[in-house]
Amino acid sequence: MTETTQTQTTPDGGYGASQPRSPEYRLAADAMRGLRQDLFHDAFAYRPLPRRGVDGPLTRRLSGRTRGYAAWMPHALVAWAGAMALFAGWAAAGGGPAGLVTGLLALVPVLLTLARPVGAFWLSLMATAASSVVAGAFGDWPWQPGSFISHLTVLTVVAIRTRPRTAAWMWVLTAAYAFLVEAVLGDHFSNNSAPMLVVSALALLAVTVWHIRRSAQQEVTAQQTVTAHERSRRTLLEERTTIARELHDVVAHHMSVVAIQAEAAPYRVENPPPELEKAFATIRENAVAALTELRRVLGVVRAEDYEAPEAPQPTLADLGTLLANVRDAGLKVEKVVTGAVRELPQGVELSAYRIVQEALSNTLRHAPGASARVEIGYVLGGLGLRVVNGPPPEPSLIKPSPGAGHGITGMRERVSMLGGEMTAGPADDGGHEVAVFLPVATVRERPDDDGAGA
Repeated sequence: MTETTQTQTTPDGGYGASQPRSPEYRLAADAMRGLRQDLFHDAFAYRPLPRRGVDGPLTRRLSGRTRGYAAWMPHALVAWAGAMALFAGWAAAGGGPAGLVTGLLALVPVLLTLARPVGAFWLSLMATAASSVVAGAFGDWPWQPGSFISHLTVLTVVAIRTRPRTAAWMWVLTAAYAFLVEAVLGDHFSNNSAPMLVVSALALLAVTVWHIRRSAQQEVTAQQTVTAHERSRRTLLEERTTIARELHDVVAHHMSVVAIQAEAAPYRVENPPPELEKAFATIRENAVAALTELRRVLGVVRAEDYEAPEAPQPTLADLGTLLANVRDAGLKVEKVVTGAVRELPQGVELSAYRIVQEALSNTLRHAPGASARVEIGYVLGGLGLRVVNGPPPEPSLIKPSPGAGHGITGMRERVSMLGGEMTAGPADDGGHEVAVFLPVATVRERPDDDGAGA
């Protein structure tokens, strides 16, 4: 068996195992890669400055036409800075053709930042050199007054439109240009590079802090959105779990009745045929199996510290006790019942009771001192509920409580489970209204337990 030896060419042209790059080399390579990406790659790409949003706290108060003008405010500020650079360049050169050329060389890079920001930086450096040649012995080197304003504006606008790393590279190249001019012409002309580097560093530092602050705000906003979404999902799951626990007692009761009746039915018939006994036995076995599975499923969603209630689940017949309790808590509430009162499925009765209970609890928390009205309508296709409260009195000694925000979610889940409809929102008088319709397929009449009103 032959063995093959593989060789690898090193960067210096030799053979052998490649040596890992040093941290300094990787740092320099990353820096040069960032320089190419920020200032050389697509330097003159078309990137128009977008209009400003008009949904801020100040612009929101403006009229329609004025708000439209406010959207162009960044463009107007850049144009104003360009006009200042134009005037400074023209005045420093003493007017005439030289002043006009110097002013235009200061204006064009500033205006270019509105469409091609990185290209405007390179053009500003070239315009700075050109304006120095045109001005000759007039003014300071390497930045004439117009070029000084122009380049400082370009640095600031480009830094705002790009990112902090680009701003750092622009400042480094500006410093390199200043040092090159100082090295070549330092003995012949006065140099104003120090004011440019100091002022531009302060401006770019302020822009960098603004970038960091905006990024932090965006991250916080995104995290708050995710947190609110997770909180909403957790609330929804908690409400569904609560509904599942409550309905377990209702369904378990009915399944137990089916199992008991199926077991006792054959003894109520004299000499029942074997087929009948077998059918009832099958019904009982299926009912017991369904009850076992129901308890097993409930065990998955039940909390460890959950204790099953000993009292039966409430129905609409228990609303009198509920209203008495909220009246003792200081809420003025009245109940109005319309239609023929009849017995409804126990799940509908339980959900209707919980909806009224939660709506009245919200009234106590959010509108202390207000009055409420509970309307129950027995209609042909189901049950209608309406709980409305008025605005809290002014002034009120009791402050509203924010609550946990689970009430509306729980009510909507109960209504959705029964295939009903629900609306909740402000009432015409400044209070709040909850309207619900729960469809009922089959109903049976029953006597009025609580009367027509309370």
